[in-house]
Amino acid sequence: MTKNELNAFRRILENKQAELAQGNRNREALAIETSPDELDRIQHSQERELAIGALDRNSTLLRQVREALSRIHAGTFGVCATCEEDINPRRLAAVPWASACVVCQEAADRELKAPWSEIETSLEMAA
Repeated sequence: MTKNELNAFRRILENKQAELAQGNRNREALAIETSPDELDRIQHSQERELAIGALDRNSTLLRQVREALSRIHAGTFGVCATCEEDINPRRLAAVPWASACVVCQEAADRELKAPWSEIETSLEMAA
């Protein structure tokens, strides 16, 4: 990877980091609001759950972006953390914070899904 490409990825990641850090400051939606109306309480609860989910996703993405910036500084950006092969430049263009190549990421996703697949299979057999 050329120095210009690396600098371009650094700028993209720094911009994304600033965007996510700004977004994580908005926590008003997490406030618990009381209301005598049951439907209002349900709606506020659902809005709070959505805000918590968004905050969780943003926090995870912010951590991944910061880790990618650390890899740039360490000189390991663009190298798969699992197999140590180069990550396809098109993948990095789409997901600059990616730490794994497509093959290793798919394998990790399958492993993550495997326990749920076993539970789903056993539930289907019990039905």
